[in-house]
Amino acid sequence: MPPTSVSPPRTAPGPANPSPAHPSRVRVIHPGGGKPGGPVVYWMLRDQRLADNWALLHAAGLAAASASPLAVAFALFPRPFLLSARRRQLGFLLRGLRRLAADAAARHLPFFLFTGGPAEIPALVRRLGASTLVADFSPLRPVREALDAVVGDLRREAPGVAVHQVDAHNVVPVWTASAKMEYSAKTFRGKVSKVMDEYLVEFPELPAVVPWDREQPEGVDWDALIARVCSEAENVPEIDWCEPGEEAAIEALLGSKDGFLTKRIKSYETDRNDPTKPRALSGLSPYLHFGHISAQRCALEAKKCRHLSPKSVDAFLEELVVRRELADNFCYYQPQYDSLSGAWEWARKTLMDHAADKREHIYT
Repeated sequence: MPPTSVSPPRTAPGPANPSPAHPSRVRVIHPGGGKPGGPVVYWMLRDQRLADNWALLHAAGLAAASASPLAVAFALFPRPFLLSARRRQLGFLLRGLRRLAADAAARHLPFFLFTGGPAEIPALVRRLGASTLVADFSPLRPVREALDAVVGDLRREAPGVAVHQVDAHNVVPVWTASAKMEYSAKTFRGKVSKVMDEYLVEFPELPAVVPWDREQPEGVDWDALIARVCSEAENVPEIDWCEPGEEAAIEALLGSKDGFLTKRIKSYETDRNDPTKPRALSGLSPYLHFGHISAQRCALEAKKCRHLSPKSVDAFLEELVVRRELADNFCYYQPQYDSLSGAWEWARKTLMDHAADKREHIYT
């Protein structure tokens, strides 16, 4: 991916647009009627962090503009979607949320955790008398169906509540990057490169909001919750060398001991596809997947050290932005994203043509 500059934060939000997020990053799913003074609720989905989170920044901007309090809510998906994950993924998810809840408490930001699924979100919104529900974005079918159900509930039972969705996961919002399913990385790369300077900007500080004075979150027995959820999942054991959470994610990116950009970036361009050289990889995948770190933050920091290893940084940005966000493009525009019938014809043909190829190495 060609070099691009890093822009300063966008102009401070004003009365006409109180959100710090780029306007095209936000979609109004339901305009509502607006309840002056009602709290803003951020429904956290796959961007499980407090720092560098455009969805949280948008929610806080709305709350600050209306002198309203702000809350964060997270709902564990029920079976089968949640438990299609293994113990390793679920443990990482829940231990990361445990750290996030502690960080939120330190900021006097209420964090509501629900174990009964997304259906609990509209009930919370109604109890709190919220004015706006802000959700982050996922292209996956179960999440989109859950959002549709929540919006449908609010339209029936609380039509005055506005619902916004913010793509806080991609550097370039998925609906802005392209209006269609892209044929290849080549076609997608050209579109993303043209607008990269507009979106690859520094994050502003989280706007200050009024203190929370509503219903308090129930206490969570994290040890019991983690034990219960993991016991119901398939037994792929957790690992102890990959710590979850925002702090661990930043350490993996920028740590003085073994950070990817500080210690290992130089070999990325030549060795990242060699399975015998795992240290050439970034090690950021679990943190990006669960939203413990922003891809935009990774890109911003990579740009700062490009002069030290231009080819490796460019290769990293290609994987981080183009290839990774192309996957979101595919899932967003292809309803059959989880079936071979949804793949491009050239992809299916390639698989068939090489199905009988002898492999030098076979991995399990």
